[in-house]
Amino acid sequence: MGFGKYVLIRILNAIIVLTLVTLVMSALFVKVAEKDLENRIIEQVNAEFQSLQKQGKAPDNPDEWRAQRIAYYRHEYKLDRSYLWRIQYYFKRTITFDFGNTRNPVFGSERDVKAILKGAIPRTIQLFTTAQIIIIFLGILLGVKAAQMVGSLFDRALSVLALIMSSIPMWWFGMIMLLIFAFELGWFPARSIPDPNLTGWAHILDILKRMVLPVSTIVIVSFGAWAWVIRNIMIGTMQEDFIMAARAKGVPERKVIYGHALRAAAPPVVTMVIMGLLGSLGGAIITESVFTWPGMGRVYWIALETNETNLIMGLTFVNVILYLAAVIIADLTYGFLDPRVKVGASQKV
Repeated sequence: MGFGKYVLIRILNAIIVLTLVTLVMSALFVKVAEKDLENRIIEQVNAEFQSLQKQGKAPDNPDEWRAQRIAYYRHEYKLDRSYLWRIQYYFKRTITFDFGNTRNPVFGSERDVKAILKGAIPRTIQLFTTAQIIIIFLGILLGVKAAQMVGSLFDRALSVLALIMSSIPMWWFGMIMLLIFAFELGWFPARSIPDPNLTGWAHILDILKRMVLPVSTIVIVSFGAWAWVIRNIMIGTMQEDFIMAARAKGVPERKVIYGHALRAAAPPVVTMVIMGLLGSLGGAIITESVFTWPGMGRVYWIALETNETNLIMGLTFVNVILYLAAVIIADLTYGFLDPRVKVGASQKV
């Protein structure tokens, strides 16, 4: 099997998984949305009736009028159709990125779910992907250094630091950072939403200043675990025979580490990098809420808090796509980097 055919099969598998997941989400969405829509219809009909009463145009037969209006809205919201029909209806809409509108505006006056997601994803990239790049850089740098100095004070300190920082909730650490640097010292703004009155370089500097606390929080809490994992991967690789042979030949230690060991350890490291970068696009619900950062996590919190089922559906679908993309890219990259992996074929002995 050629590599091109392997790529095609992996993409087809991802499409099948996406289809099945979307069907399951649609089936659940229909049930959840049904109760929400029934309540919304009753509220809407009651509001119309009260409005007519204030205008002195109340219907002579309120019960019959209510029944007609409820039947009208049930037809508008497709509630008079069968359960299976509604599943395939929402499945088609979701798979074509037609998520509908929210009941209430999000981030200003926007109600279109697709537009809300288009605005939230760049902000999440701006925050979490920036933090993830810093985490990856520090993790590889410190992890490789610790692997070179196994058993040293630096190695033990890194292990302890990774254990401590990984056990600290990010939202709690974020609140501590806000308390100290925003409220006590006043060095950074407490809110992450930029000032709309600023333009040009002033606007860019304002955004960067507001990013310092959330980015620092994410990096400080996360980089230790990354460094510890890289350290363990590198320790195993540096005990391989080809590393011993390179050292015996007199190859400089720097070249042994970065030219041989790190290259051999690249597949799992690259897998972590890809999963981390694409995973960062989903944001973090509590962290973004603590810093009032208007990204994907903050949108998820708003959707759950206000029971915006259309928005939850859109967010979940986008996150599934990002996860599947990460798996495919990591899988293909692993096949490229690791010479021991024979993609889709078995070697004849």
